[in-house]
Amino acid sequence: MIAKTLKKIALGIATLLIAAAALAAHTWYAKPLSIDWLYLRHLVQQGLNNPEALTSLRALEPYGIRGHNAKLGEDTPAQDALDLAQLQVTYDALKSYDVAALKGQDKVSYEVFRYQLESDLEDHRFREQSYPVTQLFGAHSWLPQLMTDQQQVNDATDAEHYLARMQAFPKRMRQLAARVVAAEKKGTVAPRFALDKAISQIDALVAPSATSHPLVLGLREKLQKIPPEKMDATARDGLVARAAAAYASHVVPAYATLRASLDDQRARQTKNDGVWSLPDGAAFYASRIAHHTTTRMSADALHALGLSDVARIGAEMDALLIALALPGKTRAEKIKALELRPSEQYPDTDAGRAAVLTDYQTIIAQMEAGLAPQFKTLPRARIEVKRVPAYSEKASPLAYYTSPPLDGSAPGLFYANLGDIAQTSKFRIRTLAYHEGIPGHHMQLAIAQELQGLPIFRSIYGFTAYAEGWALYAERLAWEMGFQKKAEDNLGRLSDEMLRAVRLVVDTGIHAKRWTREQAISYMAVELGSDEAAAVTEIERYIVDPGQALAYKVGMLKILELREKAKIALGASFDPRAFHDVVLTNGSVPLTLLESLVADYIAVSKTGG
Repeated sequence: MIAKTLKKIALGIATLLIAAAALAAHTWYAKPLSIDWLYLRHLVQQGLNNPEALTSLRALEPYGIRGHNAKLGEDTPAQDALDLAQLQVTYDALKSYDVAALKGQDKVSYEVFRYQLESDLEDHRFREQSYPVTQLFGAHSWLPQLMTDQQQVNDATDAEHYLARMQAFPKRMRQLAARVVAAEKKGTVAPRFALDKAISQIDALVAPSATSHPLVLGLREKLQKIPPEKMDATARDGLVARAAAAYASHVVPAYATLRASLDDQRARQTKNDGVWSLPDGAAFYASRIAHHTTTRMSADALHALGLSDVARIGAEMDALLIALALPGKTRAEKIKALELRPSEQYPDTDAGRAAVLTDYQTIIAQMEAGLAPQFKTLPRARIEVKRVPAYSEKASPLAYYTSPPLDGSAPGLFYANLGDIAQTSKFRIRTLAYHEGIPGHHMQLAIAQELQGLPIFRSIYGFTAYAEGWALYAERLAWEMGFQKKAEDNLGRLSDEMLRAVRLVVDTGIHAKRWTREQAISYMAVELGSDEAAAVTEIERYIVDPGQALAYKVGMLKILELREKAKIALGASFDPRAFHDVVLTNGSVPLTLLESLVADYIAVSKTGG
């Protein structure tokens, strides 16, 4: 009797396993029965194709899955074809579901997912117009930073994964070099300055000795945090020695291969033109505008908007400069006089740079303490301020932010570029802290990652106009909240807003109106009142990343427009905390969808819902 019962149980379990396997196979190879399974399948496919992204997100580690941390993704035409085929299959499946049946957050998820797929398909259409290597992009620079700053090493297995990635550098750099060669055959060559600076980055990356290289030092620092009972000193030293050997035998030769390709290409490249000079350049730029702004605004409309905003902000800046009684005739001379005040400068020393990081952290902490009147939902993740790695300081912006991992095991990172300490004036740092930290990128992105009850892609996907628009809006909101009371601090805020307005002019000027690099640099330096060196870094960023710089102002203006619409519609019942919840607790969304979400919030608020 017991044997017969066990046999029935075993048969039942086998039947369930077969059914589960069949369901899994159907979900993987055919249209999933549930749209949520389609979302998950797509993310799994993307993760399998991009192990570096999985390392950054740390979505699988809580489940004991970490083998991806030993691998590098493929960068080949075959992988491009696979990515495109998977995208198309997913998009076709998505369109076959009954959208009318979706309500509330299910409908929002569908719209975000659909928009992202369409954007990804459009990106593949212009894959050959994208520069494989520049001073901003390329595995040569982001891969070492991923490993030193985001890849965690908590035991011997993690260390082996780290070493395996170092040993995979040659293949990854050969693929990148092949991409450079193939792009040139299609008519896509990065500007001369971008090749020069990428080569300089490579030289800086291979200049240190094996024992002092960031990859080796990074592993040493990670191993030192492992408790002695889990790993003794001998084991640590052995792993570090293997990392030094891998650097010499794998990493250095890998970079030599890539450098040779860039050197060869640089010998023929003499131009620094916008993307209008690339095959199908006008259509490519229109695609970049749509991608980054999530609108259908034209280059001409954006250029005109920029000119108008530059004039408005310039008048406000000039009035403040007069009120501050600064010496000089031009905007540039007066701002330079302010920058040169001893009270606005940090010492060009290690102590001075440490003071900058401390001041940023203090400003963020002060803002955290004053958020209650404006926000209901706050992030749980911490934020830490770090210095931009020395090897990428020359080509990096003044600051940038990296989200915390999904498992909450590390803070969000606000990177400050301290290579040229003269670029960091005290009257400017508050605005930058609000933009990159709180209530800017950290608050927005950490809250998105901490959303509950939604498909995981809602915590991962990002739209430039939403993200950068919010961060620029956060700068203004901090001023409205009274955190930039000093005239000097407000000038810093206006200077940064002017930067975003100027971007509308120069980005469209470079890529649609065929401005030269020098013409754009001159315009920016005059309107911002900045020195040429700062303008060069900015303009060269826009040249290699067309359209991205447009998103800040477009997104900010849309959020301000929606806030004003809500204020007018709701009158005395308008609650900024409720408005900010609508903007932040739906994750990153296209601006058209954000407009719909705010309209729904207004309608519900009017009915007392």
